[in-house]
Amino acid sequence: MTQIERRDSGLAYIADESMFEEMVACRKKLKALNAIDRWEQDRINEAAKQVVPDSQDMTVIPPFYCEYGTHIHLGKGFFANYNCTLVDVGPITIGDDCLLGPDVSIYTAGHPVHPGTRSTGWEYGKPVTIGDRCWIGGSTVILPGVTIGSGTVVGAGSVVTRDLPENVVAAGNPCRVIRPITQEDARMLYRREPIDDEAWQDICQKTNPEGQ
Repeated sequence: MTQIERRDSGLAYIADESMFEEMVACRKKLKALNAIDRWEQDRINEAAKQVVPDSQDMTVIPPFYCEYGTHIHLGKGFFANYNCTLVDVGPITIGDDCLLGPDVSIYTAGHPVHPGTRSTGWEYGKPVTIGDRCWIGGSTVILPGVTIGSGTVVGAGSVVTRDLPENVVAAGNPCRVIRPITQEDARMLYRREPIDDEAWQDICQKTNPEGQ
């Protein structure tokens, strides 16, 4: 197997010249993306599509960073705030309507723990999967091999080392489930502060337009 084939199969691999060529191609696209004036959002989104081809209507606030771009798979309605980093040695798959806060980092790359083994240059990538309608709070770090279920909220500053189920609030280092998300949360804005009537009416129309 080639080193690229080993990498893409989730096996141990050594980064060789062919991989560096892929990374250089991505870095050139990232340079173009991150150089665009911040108020030119349409141009930014078009450039982001060049970095991450398998995306729909992604919106990023630069700077944005990744390793290859071609190993990232995004659903519709993706948003990444300032300074997000997606190290996509392994696949990063994110569902519809997901939000990444500022400084979120998703790592799929890893190295052997033993220093002797690590010094030989062998490394690996393990996939990260995030379901639909997730919100990942600012400065969160998601480690290789993690799956986060749909609807889940991860609190700011968390380090996600293990899988998280659907529809929970989770936070901490290491990140742990705090509580489930229930229907009672539907009209909550900040902690126990309710959403005002005007905003709530609009939300109801958008989420239940038939009044059912």
